[in-house]
Amino acid sequence: GRDDRLARRIDSRGAFRKGSSGQVNPIDAVTDDPSYAPPPMENWTLGSTGLRVSRIALGCGGFGGVGSAPAFFGMGESEGEALRILDRAFDAGITLLDTADAYGGGRSEAAIGKWLQTRGPRVREQVIVSSKVFHPVGDDPADRGGLSRSRIHRQITGSLRRLRTDHLDLYLIHERDPATPLEVTLGALDDLVRAGKVRFIGASNVDASWMKGALAVSEANGLARFEWVQNGYSLLDRRDERDLLPLCAVRGLGFTPFSPLAGGWLTGKYRRGEAYPQGSRMTLRPEGYARIAHENTYRALERFEQAAAIRGVDKPTLAIAWVLANPAVTSAIVGARRPEQLDPAIAALSLSMTASERAEIASLFEA
Repeated sequence: GRDDRLARRIDSRGAFRKGSSGQVNPIDAVTDDPSYAPPPMENWTLGSTGLRVSRIALGCGGFGGVGSAPAFFGMGESEGEALRILDRAFDAGITLLDTADAYGGGRSEAAIGKWLQTRGPRVREQVIVSSKVFHPVGDDPADRGGLSRSRIHRQITGSLRRLRTDHLDLYLIHERDPATPLEVTLGALDDLVRAGKVRFIGASNVDASWMKGALAVSEANGLARFEWVQNGYSLLDRRDERDLLPLCAVRGLGFTPFSPLAGGWLTGKYRRGEAYPQGSRMTLRPEGYARIAHENTYRALERFEQAAAIRGVDKPTLAIAWVLANPAVTSAIVGARRPEQLDPAIAALSLSMTASERAEIASLFEA
């Protein structure tokens, strides 16, 4: 059938070496073979910036918390665990580090700053540091977040201090701020670019219509423009394929999606009729994924599990490879709670697929 044909095509390219069982686990190849060297990291240009970024980015939202939620500040990975994850990422060629001022109430940026200081200036020159602004940082009840001019200027100062650097390579708005005119927000971000505190600006959690308006504001006022978009994108979330990704192609914008594993759903950790694993995204911050917790998803995941087994790869590797195979994707942001959880993303770099193969895999979720 379809899966057999695709498996033969993948196998004929020798993407993965098979063991005596006829199956291969790329994670085993990474961790068990002392002669193993990770594949050379691909680097693509981010939109029209000229800046080269690794195709896998390290998502640092779990350092010292669970994203930007104040209820979880101080949880997540400890500083020591974060440093080990950063070491593993850098040694694998991952040089794009994605964080936000509010992640862990500033703890994520602080951990990266300590790592950068420990590693030294030569590593800082190789690393692309990306942070975001919008959500409240810390426990100050007077700070309700937002993108006003004064707040952006205040927040960049805090980010640079925690990151122990004099500039950010990339700086995104984390959310839209309906209370602040776009002209004001873009004017403040333009200030930072002109001052050399930020090289390029981007936008997260936005749609095509909003992005068109923002680009028009920049053009009309001679301000720095948003050069890329950072939204969720996976086999279980393809909403941006209709309007946003075509806009990115036409306007020369990059696209660096987060959550290529859909909050863990594409790893197979969530099973029909079973309680969600303790400490998983669905037990801590399920709101972003509640809409996919239904029977059709479980059936699709069963088909996907079979497809991965036929191809001789694990589910996370196949899911991330599918995201990377979209030519609109500049870099996929992958989080990890332990260093070895980066291995499927690294293995995905070796698993290429044609457009028709990619469509076949996507069809498993369309029935």
